[in-house]
Amino acid sequence: MKVKRIVCNIEAQDTTAAKHFYEEVLGLDVLMDHGWITTYGSHETMDVQISFASEGGSSTLVPDLSIEVDDLDEAHDRIRRAGIPIEYGPVNEPWGVRRFYVRDPFGKLINLLAHC
Repeated sequence: MKVKRIVCNIEAQDTTAAKHFYEEVLGLDVLMDHGWITTYGSHETMDVQISFASEGGSSTLVPDLSIEVDDLDEAHDRIRRAGIPIEYGPVNEPWGVRRFYVRDPFGKLINLLAHC
């Protein structure tokens, strides 16, 4: 398994509040906007992204981190073998990802995902 991307998710009840600072001031592109989550980054590279969300999608909590992996089944197997409880999923979401939630040792909610 390789980690392909880590995205920081910041809970924000008004996701449009990020537009001025991140899009207009910093010059980041809107990479995704589902209404409840807006992700800013660069169309040239996927190295820099930040998301603002009022929910985690599918009526879930907003995760503290999203970590994209190349093999979600392997990641799920590793989590289960480690005895870490799964808090949500795995599930195929309507926006084209398969994912599950776990908590890290510090209690942060982690969204592990792969694009379908």
